[in-house]
Amino acid sequence: MKRLELILLAGLLGAILYANVSSVAQTVDRLQADVLRLHILANSDSEEDQTLKLAVRDRLLSCSEEIFGEAETMEEVREAAREGLDRIRELARQVVREHGFTYDVQAELVEMPFDERVYEDLTMPAGEYETLRITIGEAEGHNWWCVMYPPLCIPAAQSVQSDTEEAEAAFDREEYDMLTNPCRYRARLWCAERFSRLWDSVRKNIG
Repeated sequence: MKRLELILLAGLLGAILYANVSSVAQTVDRLQADVLRLHILANSDSEEDQTLKLAVRDRLLSCSEEIFGEAETMEEVREAAREGLDRIRELARQVVREHGFTYDVQAELVEMPFDERVYEDLTMPAGEYETLRITIGEAEGHNWWCVMYPPLCIPAAQSVQSDTEEAEAAFDREEYDMLTNPCRYRARLWCAERFSRLWDSVRKNIG
């Protein structure tokens, strides 16, 4: 009888753990689907190339209204970015030429893996994010990244809200709590990642 009770208890604890981990995984999935990141790779790590990278960043952020217009939802932002890739590339190339370089510039909309990243008071969990990726020249230098949508990296002078207020308005309660209290979720995120890998392995073996 004791053995049966232990089995039932283990099953109950496993079900509770799975439900908890599954809920966290769903929150991460929603958060990733609601974010467009900006990722800029410099030509090299020379002081000139790193300065150029930041100049490209500043130009793109200052032209964000031109690029995204009145887009308000993630779908609208995604479509505006896709349709504006040529313009985004040209804006970046203008900066390159203004600084006396002849580097080529590429602009693309891609899915990219990111490690956990801290942005002021917010911590973006690791995972795959849709990204507006700008590569300058050989793209062998350190990168710069931010959250383009919601517009958390737009200079404060262009926004009446702080980054935290912007995030609170843009994300649901669970997403916002994950962004502002990362320590509370790290263990469950680790478990969710392991469950996902295990499930992928099981599906491959079944297939």
